[in-house]
Amino acid sequence: MSMNPSPASAEPTTTLPTLVPSPPRVRDLERLGDEIAELSAHLDAATARLLGLIREFDARGGWNTGFRSCAEWLAWRVGMSPGAAREHVRVASALNTLPGLAEAFARGQLSYSKVRALTRIATPETEARLLAVGRSGSAVHVEHIVRGWRQVDRNAEVRQAAHQHQGRMLQVYRDDDGTVVVRGRLTPEAGALLTRALDAARETLYQRSRPGPRGQVVDRPTRVQQQADALALLAETALHHELDPGAPGERYQVVVHVDAAVLTDPKGLGQSELEEMGHVPAGTSQRLACDASRVVMRHDQDGRAVEIGARTRTIPPALRRALLHRDRTCRFPGCSSRLGEGHHIQHWAQGGPTTLGNLVLLCRRHHRAVHEDGHRIRPASDGTLEFLQPDGHVLPDVPPAVVAPVDPVSALRASHAAEGLHLDGKTARPTWLGERLDLGWALAVLHPRATPSA
Repeated sequence: MSMNPSPASAEPTTTLPTLVPSPPRVRDLERLGDEIAELSAHLDAATARLLGLIREFDARGGWNTGFRSCAEWLAWRVGMSPGAAREHVRVASALNTLPGLAEAFARGQLSYSKVRALTRIATPETEARLLAVGRSGSAVHVEHIVRGWRQVDRNAEVRQAAHQHQGRMLQVYRDDDGTVVVRGRLTPEAGALLTRALDAARETLYQRSRPGPRGQVVDRPTRVQQQADALALLAETALHHELDPGAPGERYQVVVHVDAAVLTDPKGLGQSELEEMGHVPAGTSQRLACDASRVVMRHDQDGRAVEIGARTRTIPPALRRALLHRDRTCRFPGCSSRLGEGHHIQHWAQGGPTTLGNLVLLCRRHHRAVHEDGHRIRPASDGTLEFLQPDGHVLPDVPPAVVAPVDPVSALRASHAAEGLHLDGKTARPTWLGERLDLGWALAVLHPRATPSA
C-alpha cells in the first residue's frame, strides 16, 4: 500500500515584497523639495551674515547720520518695514551673547523663524538646552516651547511678587547707646515711594539751604547722615499733617515705565519697570496705574526719551495747520514721526519769510540735526527739497537699489562654498520623528524656574 504525503505537511512558502520604483513625477517633486530646502538653508546662512553686519553697524553707530536708530536706518536704506527692522536689530543684538545659536544659524542648521523665537527667551545659561530644542523640533514646536516658557516666567514673577509682599517687614528698636535702629525690607513699589520721599526731604533740608557766610566753611553731613535727617523730617511732616496722605493719585509720585501693550494685556511684550528699582510684574504696573497720574512718553529704539517741552512759536496757528496738512509727517528721509515742528528753510532771523513755501515739518530730533549737527536743506531745481548730510552728500528719500548678480542663487552658493559651508536639503532637517510634543514635560526639563504647578 502506497502512502501519499498529506498536503498539511508541505513546507510553507515566503513571499518577498516587491519594490516598485517611484514614478518620475514623484522623483521630480522630491528633487524640487530638496532644492527648496537647500536654498532655504543658504538663505538662512546668508541672513545670519546679514544680522552680523547689522550688529556691527549698530554697535559702531553707522546709522547715526540723522536717523534715530539702526532700525529706522534699515527701514530707509533696505526697505524693511519698521517692525521687521526692529526685529532684525533685536535678534542681531541677542545673538551677540548666544554663540551656539549664532553658529548653528550661520551654518544653515536653524531657520530665521526658529532663531527669532528662541532669542526671545534664551540666555547664556539656557542656550544649550534651547539650541537642542531648535535642532530637534519643528518651528511649530519651538513656538509652543517659547510661549510655554514665557508663561512659566510670568508665573515665577507672580510667585516672586507674592514672596516679596509676604517678606515685607520693618523693625524699629532702641540700641544700647540710646539711638534708634531702623531695619526693614519693603516691596519694590513701597521702596520706590520711600526713596522718592527721602530724596525730596533731603533736598529740602540741604540742597535748598543757603550757603554760610563768606569765608566760612559749611560742615555738610555725609549722605547717610542726610538720609537719617530726611527720615526724621518725613516723620515730623506726617505727624504735622495728621497722617493725611491726600488722594492716591497725589501721594504716589513713583515713576512707572510701562508700555501700553503691557497695561492692556499682561501677556503683551514690553517693559514694566519702576524707575531706578528694576522690573516688576505687569500686574503691579496695572495696579499702580489704576489711580495715578499718566505721562505718555515717546522713546526711540534705544530707549532714549524724546523731550517734550514748552516752546515759543513764531508760526501762526492757521499757517501751522496748513503746514501739518501739507507735510503730515517729518520730511527728513526715512522718518515718519507725526510729532513735528515748523522749520524755516531760510531762518526768519536771516530775512527768511514765515510763509508756507519757506517752511518744512521736522521732528524734534531732525530739527536739531539741521540746526546743530550740520545737516542742511536746500530747494532743488524741480521745486522739491534736498537734504544734505554734513559731508555734503545728498540723502535721498528712497536710496538707489543695489545691483544684484544675474544669478543670485548661484552667487550665494559659490560664496558659501568658498567659505567651506556645504549645505543640502537635509542641513536644517529636525530630528523629530513625528511623536506628540508633551509641552508640560518639556518645560519641566528645560526651564530652570519651572515647577510642577507652572
